Amino acid sequence: MSGIAELFSTSYLNGGSAAYIEELYEQFLADPASVPENWQQLFRELRQGAADSAHEPVKAYFRDAWKRPTTVVVQGAGKNEEHDAKQVGVLRLINAYRARGHQHAQLDPLGIWKQEHLSDLTLEYHGLSERDYNTTFRSTLYGATERTLKDIHEHLSQCYTSTVGFEGSHITNQNERIWLREYIESSRCKPQLKADSRKTLLQGLTAAEGLERYLGAKFPGAKRFSLEGGDAFIPMMGEMIQRAGEQGVKEVVIGMAHRGRLNMLVNILGKSPADLFDAFAGKHAEVHGSGDVKYHMGFSSDCETVGGKVHLALAFNPSHLEIVSPVVTGSVRARQERRELDLVGQDTRNQVLGVSVHGDSAFTGQGVVMETFNMSQARGYTTGGTVHIVINNQVGFTTNRQDDVRSTSYCTDIAKMVQAPIFHVNADDAEAVLFVTQLALDYRIKFKKDVVIDLVCYRRWGHNEADEPTATQPVMYKEIKARATARQIYAEQLVKAGHLKDADVQALVDDYRKKLDAGEQVAPGIVPFQKSEFSADWSPYFGQRWTAAADTTVDQDRLKRLGEKITAVPAGFKLQPRVAKIVDDRKKMTAGELPLDWGYAETLAYAALLEDGYRVRISGQDCGRGTFFHRHAVWHEQETGNTHEVLKNISDKQAPFTVIDSVLSEEAVLAFEYGYATTSPTSLVIWEAQFGDFANGAQVVIDQFISSGEQKWGRLCGLTLLLPHGYEGQGPEHSSARLERFLQLCAEQNMQVVVPTTPAQVFHMLRRQMIRPLRRPLIVMSPKSLLRHRLATSSLEELSSGKFKTVIGEIDQLDPKQVKRVVICSGKVYYDLLETRRAQNRTDVAIVRVEQLYPFPTASLKKALEPYQHVREYAWCQEEPKNQGAWYNSKHHFKECLPSGFVLSFAGRPASAAPAVGYTSVHDEQQKELIAKALG
Repeated sequence: MSGIAELFSTSYLNGGSAAYIEELYEQFLADPASVPENWQQLFRELRQGAADSAHEPVKAYFRDAWKRPTTVVVQGAGKNEEHDAKQVGVLRLINAYRARGHQHAQLDPLGIWKQEHLSDLTLEYHGLSERDYNTTFRSTLYGATERTLKDIHEHLSQCYTSTVGFEGSHITNQNERIWLREYIESSRCKPQLKADSRKTLLQGLTAAEGLERYLGAKFPGAKRFSLEGGDAFIPMMGEMIQRAGEQGVKEVVIGMAHRGRLNMLVNILGKSPADLFDAFAGKHAEVHGSGDVKYHMGFSSDCETVGGKVHLALAFNPSHLEIVSPVVTGSVRARQERRELDLVGQDTRNQVLGVSVHGDSAFTGQGVVMETFNMSQARGYTTGGTVHIVINNQVGFTTNRQDDVRSTSYCTDIAKMVQAPIFHVNADDAEAVLFVTQLALDYRIKFKKDVVIDLVCYRRWGHNEADEPTATQPVMYKEIKARATARQIYAEQLVKAGHLKDADVQALVDDYRKKLDAGEQVAPGIVPFQKSEFSADWSPYFGQRWTAAADTTVDQDRLKRLGEKITAVPAGFKLQPRVAKIVDDRKKMTAGELPLDWGYAETLAYAALLEDGYRVRISGQDCGRGTFFHRHAVWHEQETGNTHEVLKNISDKQAPFTVIDSVLSEEAVLAFEYGYATTSPTSLVIWEAQFGDFANGAQVVIDQFISSGEQKWGRLCGLTLLLPHGYEGQGPEHSSARLERFLQLCAEQNMQVVVPTTPAQVFHMLRRQMIRPLRRPLIVMSPKSLLRHRLATSSLEELSSGKFKTVIGEIDQLDPKQVKRVVICSGKVYYDLLETRRAQNRTDVAIVRVEQLYPFPTASLKKALEPYQHVREYAWCQEEPKNQGAWYNSKHHFKECLPSGFVLSFAGRPASAAPAVGYTSVHDEQQKELIAKALG
C-alpha cells in the first residue's frame, strides 16, 4: 500500500473529519494519476455518491472538491516501507499542528490557563521521535519541500504553539485557508518590523502604561476602567491605523466599551489630556443636555499615515457594551455609500473600516454579537468585514473565565458561524500582538470579511478601580500582583538584544510624563481636522426648532409624472395577479379615477424625495412587499423570479433608493439603522417592524440611543420607526407597538411620536422628516387595517396642497351649537367612532383627532376645540388598556387644552397586564363597549 493509500485509509475509513480529509485532498490529490488505480475507483464512487452513506459529508465534499485545482503535489511512495510510513506521520503531524496547535499555544500571560493535553501534537502519536530529527522528509510547510524533521518540528512550534494560536480549519474557502497558512508559515509569527518599529512599539506600551499610572496617582479611587494588563491594545490600534492608511483606508470607525477607552481617546485619537483631566475634576465644556460619563463619550480626529490622512471616529457607547457593534457597522455602511456617490464604479468597502472592540464575557454572552455577525455578509448590511478585537481579561466582573461565563472553549467561538478566522495572542508578547494585527488587517482588506483577534490578557485592578478583585479571584490576582507589566517585559527584551539602552527606555517614560504634565497632545500622527468632500455636514441642522418651516407639497403634474414612473411595468414582466391588480389601481389613482390609498401615498412620498436628492433607505423583515401586502416597492417576475424596484427607476439623477428585507433581528438591525442615520443627515432612514409589538426586542437601542442620544452626546439623528399598531383581534403579540413606552421616554422635545390616519398625512409626514431642517427621531404608530380601509383615503389635491396636520378637527358638517360631547382620540379607533356615529345619526358628538402626541400640539388642539367652549363632557378614547396607550402620559396635555369646568373621562379597555386579548369574541365585545362609552 502506498503512503497516499495508507494515509487516506486511516483518515477516511476510520472516521476522520471532513475538514481533516479536505486537508489531505489538498496535499495529495492534485493529480489523480498519482493515486493507485484501486483508490481512483473509490474516489469515483465518492463522486457518484455510491459509497458508504455514513460518510455523506465527505462524499459531498469530494463531489465538489474533485473539480478544484490544488496547489501542492506530494508523492507518497518512498525508498522503503518504514520511511514511507514515517513520511505519512510527518504529513499527519503538520496537519495536526495546523488544525489544533492553538490548543497548546502559550496564550495566557498569567500561566494559569490549563489546556487539554493533545496526543496528536506529539511526535510519538505519528510514529516519530527525536531520533528521526536528522531524517529528511517531504513537507507541505511553506518553504523548502524537503527538510529534516527537526526543522519541520521547530517550524510548526514557532508558527502554531508559541504565543499565538490560529483557528482557521472551520473556514471552507480553500483560497482563504491557503492564504492564511502561507502568511503564517512564511513569517513564523514574526512581524515585519522596520528600523524604528521596535522603539515605536515600546513607545505605545509606554504611553498605555504611563497614562493609567498618571490617572491613578492624580485621581486615586476614581473610576477609569484601566487598560492595565491589556496595554498591548494601544500599539495594536496604532499599527492597525497606520497599516490601514498604507493600504488605502480613509476612515476608521471604532466601537468599544469602557475598558481602555480613556487610554484610546488620549493615546490614539489625540484627545487633549488637559480636557480629560478636567472631566475627572468634574468640569465640562459640552453643551448637550444631560451629558454622560467620560468613558461613554465619543471622539473624532484625523491621523497622518504613509498612505495619507485617515479620519478616526470613536462611537459614543452606553454601558450596554455590545450594542455599539451594529451601530458602528451602520455608520461604516453610510460612509461607504456616501463615497460611492462620488466614486462611481469604485469599490469603497476598503476605504472605510469598522473596528469593534469587545470584552470577553460580553462577546460570548450577549446575543447582539451573534446578530451582528449574521448581518456581516447580508446584502443590505455588509461593510466588507469588521475587525473584531476581544480584550480578554479572563474574568467577567467577578465571574470566572470558563466555568460560569460560557459553554464554549473560547469566548470567540461565536465568530465561527461566519467562518471568520480567529487569532488568539498572548498580550504580553508585544511583537506577536503586532504580527496578528498585521495579519488580521491584511485578511480583512483582501477577503472583505470579518476577522477576530483574541487579545488574551488580564486586568491589573478590579472591574473598576474601586473594586476589590481578590475577594473573588484570589489566585489570579496573586499572579497579577507579582507580574511585570508588558512595557517592562518588552523593554527588558530590547535592552538585552542590544536594540536600546536603559537610558533610552527611561527617556521614553520621562518624555511621556512631561507631556502629560503640560497637558499636551500625546497621540502620534494626529493632525488638525479638515472637512473633505466625503464629510457629512450637520451644521444646517444644529439649533433648529420644531416650528421650522417645511413646504411638503408636490405639484399635481409632478405627482402624476412620478406616478406614471412607479407604475410602469417593464416589457415582458409578468406580475403576480394580486400585485397586478394593485398596480392597475395605482394607475387609476394617478389619473384621479380612484382615491389614493396608504401604500401609494407612501410610495409617492419616497419618489418625490428621491427626485429632490434625498437618499431613502428602508429596512425591516418584510419591507420590500410590506408585511401587510401594501408597499410593493419590489416586484417579482412570476416566471423567472427576477425583481424590479420601482423607486430606482424615477430618473437618471435621482438619489439612491434601498429597500431590504432584513435578517430576523430587531436589536441589531435597528442599531445598524441608527448608526447609519447618525452618519447620513440627507437620508430618510426607516426601520419598519414586522409588527410594532416586536420593537421591544430592540428596547436597548430605543432607550440608550434613539430617545436620549442627543441629550447625552449631542448626536442628532433623523431615524424613522414605522411600528404597525392597531387592535384588530389578533392577540397580545400583534396589536400594540407599546405607545406608552415611547411617550414615557419623551422629554425636552427629543423625538416625535405620531399616529397618522390618512394617506395624505403619511405623505406629508415623511416629506416633512427630510425637508424640515430638523433631525430628530420620528416614531410612527403606523396602521394595519387602515392600509385598505374604505374611509382612509386621500386625493391628489391633498398631497399637492396642505401639510402634516398635528390635529384634525371634526370633518362632518355638524352644528357646533348642537354638540354636547367631544371625543378626542388618535389612530384607527377614529374610524370606528366615525362609522358608529354616522350609523346612529348622532349630531351631538364631535370627534377630534390628535395626530401627533409628542411634541404635544397644545395650540392646535385648543384651536380645534374652540367651537365647543360650551361643552362640558369630553372623553379621551383609545383602543389600548387604560394603563397603556396615551392616557397616563398625555392626559395632562388634554386637560390643558379644555375649557374650564370640563369633565374628561376615559373610554378604552380596562387595565391589563397583556397588551390585548387573544379571543376574537372578547376583543369584539371590548371594542363595542369602549366605542359606546366614548360616544356617551
